[in-house]
Amino acid sequence: MQQRWPDRLWVVRHGESSGNVARDAADLAGHTHIDIGGRDVDVPLSELGRRQSAALGHWFAAMPAGARPDVVLSSPYRRARQTAVLVQEAGRLPVDARDFVLDERLREKEFGILDRLTRHGIAHHHPDQAEMRRILGKFYHRAPGGESWCDVILRLRSALDTISLHHGGSRVLLVAHQVVVLCLRYLLEGLTEEEVLAIDREGDVANCGVTEYGFDAGRGHAGGLVLRRYNFVAPLQAEGADVTAEPDAPIGAR
Repeated sequence: MQQRWPDRLWVVRHGESSGNVARDAADLAGHTHIDIGGRDVDVPLSELGRRQSAALGHWFAAMPAGARPDVVLSSPYRRARQTAVLVQEAGRLPVDARDFVLDERLREKEFGILDRLTRHGIAHHHPDQAEMRRILGKFYHRAPGGESWCDVILRLRSALDTISLHHGGSRVLLVAHQVVVLCLRYLLEGLTEEEVLAIDREGDVANCGVTEYGFDAGRGHAGGLVLRRYNFVAPLQAEGADVTAEPDAPIGAR
């Protein structure tokens, strides 16, 4: 039987972005809105985010050539694409950046009318949504024009089908966003709502933090992916790159 899943799957949150920095400034000043000066999709990495990405690449470069990622999938958001390129360059990955697969199903969770609002801003401008989110919880709450975690999970089910169809036996690096990392854990590990939200409450996914899965032929009737490590930041610490774990800019709607 042909192997369905990759031999290795590394799921990485993008490096720190300028949106993370803008969010911190807005929170500190007590503002209702986060000033990112354009579309969220176009927000670039900060200088620290670039260093974090290179540090992660050096970790991959220390592996034998035959153990490094040979397939790269990325969210089309600029900060994710930049992270993928910097990891590829520093990691000497055996895949050309022109062959990266940009998959819109890996994009950031969409926040709708809550986009760019701080928690204070949501409470001030949309108290009804703050109350609905309190009642429903973040897993099921969908702001007008936005997505719930369930909506993200729906598109990720499709993305995982594509990975299993085209990349069985490969070593896959996937670069995306915090909610995507958590929702992939929900799918790959068969978690419940309570279990994935408990993981979320433990702390934010670190920028360039690594979640790694390995293929286990004995898992299920056709083998499966087993979690090896989660939110692994040792590659950053080894090079003295600050570890950051701020939510992306539209923090109130996570």
